[in-house]
Amino acid sequence: MTRRHRGVALMDAIIGGVMLGVGLAVVVSLASRSIAIQAQSQHLLTAAWLVDELLAMVLVEGPQDYPKLYATSGRFEFPFEDYEYEVHIEDIGLRQPYKVTASVRWPHGDDFRQAQAQTYIAQRLGDPDQTRIPVEPIDRIARHYDDKG
Repeated sequence: MTRRHRGVALMDAIIGGVMLGVGLAVVVSLASRSIAIQAQSQHLLTAAWLVDELLAMVLVEGPQDYPKLYATSGRFEFPFEDYEYEVHIEDIGLRQPYKVTASVRWPHGDDFRQAQAQTYIAQRLGDPDQTRIPVEPIDRIARHYDDKG
């Protein structure tokens, strides 16, 4: 092998090594970003579940009685101790449903992230000791209907 061929082979090896290094750096960067996004998604999913649970408890107890029975702000218990909550119940007028806002916050670096949902819940009428049971069982399976029915 001539001296010229050895120089070309060395250049090929150096360029190949640089290209491999750049490729590995891109793969590692994408993997770390993917893991960070997955962690954010997990926090958001947990917060959405906790918000739904707060709104369900207001619905079960009634908007007038919920503040008497439960704290309207605070921190969740284990295993959700990183999450803080706040429930705001607003009476918007006579014979109108209550405006209920539930918020859940969690730390994200030096800041906080938040999930929030708002709905309207009517006051409970009738016998307060009466057990509320739906006429039909609740089917929570999502269904998709097309235009044909």
